Amino acid sequence: MIDLPGTPYRLAADPEMLADLEARLRAARFPAQQAGADWETGTPLDYMRRLRDYWVEQFDWPQWVARINAFEQRIVPVRGERIHVLVEPGSGSDPVPLVLTAGWPGSFLEFIDIIDRLAHPERHGGRIEDAFTVILPSLPGYGLSPAPAKPLTPRDIAALWSALMVDGFKVNRYLAYGSDWGCLVTATLAHEFPEALSGIMMTGSGGTPDFAAGPPMTAEEQQWLQAFQAAMVSESGYQAIQGTKPQTLAYAQTDSPIGLAAWIVEKFQGWTRHGSGEDPPFAMDVLLANVMLYWINGSLAPSWLYMFLDAARVPRRGKAKVPAAFMVPPRDLFPPIPRSCLERLYDVADYSLAGLGHFPGMDSPDILVAELRRMLMPLARR
Repeated sequence: MIDLPGTPYRLAADPEMLADLEARLRAARFPAQQAGADWETGTPLDYMRRLRDYWVEQFDWPQWVARINAFEQRIVPVRGERIHVLVEPGSGSDPVPLVLTAGWPGSFLEFIDIIDRLAHPERHGGRIEDAFTVILPSLPGYGLSPAPAKPLTPRDIAALWSALMVDGFKVNRYLAYGSDWGCLVTATLAHEFPEALSGIMMTGSGGTPDFAAGPPMTAEEQQWLQAFQAAMVSESGYQAIQGTKPQTLAYAQTDSPIGLAAWIVEKFQGWTRHGSGEDPPFAMDVLLANVMLYWINGSLAPSWLYMFLDAARVPRRGKAKVPAAFMVPPRDLFPPIPRSCLERLYDVADYSLAGLGHFPGMDSPDILVAELRRMLMPLARR
């Protein structure tokens, strides 16, 4: 059995908060709709009106609270921070601990539909020998983790995760998966904090290859870099404001649930259906549950990580100290990175172009579960 550190935690549905939220939603002021295709210039007015109506008339936050509280939760003190961790001990005599880390604008709810399948495969037609103990820590300030006293870098968070696993859960070995900021945290674990870490799996590179220090770039790598830079021009505006003026942005997002939801939901559309006029491929209920975590915990601290993007883009030197596997979604925010680029940073144990977009736990859960098991279990058993 795995140790369960920290203090037991249960989320509460605060009636006063919900009453205040409903009043704000009913009193919302909507902007005019700029001419242009739906979603091309941001979250369209028609969608936001429909989302507001659903939020007021149908969305059931207490039901989501009960669903979250069905899992073991802890608030764990780690190096001066308090980290919310959702834990589902796996079946069998020797389930492998697996840390799953998301980023912005997601949360641990990205994985809520796959927790049972990962922890208890025998309930879903799989083998009990393939069970993971699922550990879902929320980044400081994200989800239900309190905001840190000051902004923390991805390296700071990787150090927290290493201490959480080795000193808190007292594991002898574990695996780690990351998407979005979780890629940077997970990659830093592999490069700088490999204690007890058997291997990692990510949806992106988790760092910038040092092309100048390695062999000459291939034609494929040059094409990818050009496409990546082109995508940055049109898709990185949110990074600029969150990385430079997050305090200014936070007033609107903290005061207006509509403002917060519009900022977040647009990414769930653009990072899975980029260039499409279609609505996000996710139920409003799921999107609003994720938005609620930002509403109740505050929107400012999650933006702080973007202050460190320039440092995160500094090319990494040397390879990671543990093997790495990659499930790269073809319709993510940026073009899929070639395997050869990743081999400059890692000993690549596996690589696949699989899934749909930026949120594979939500947009392609069956594929993510299968790839986590296929790619990571061999690393755990080395």
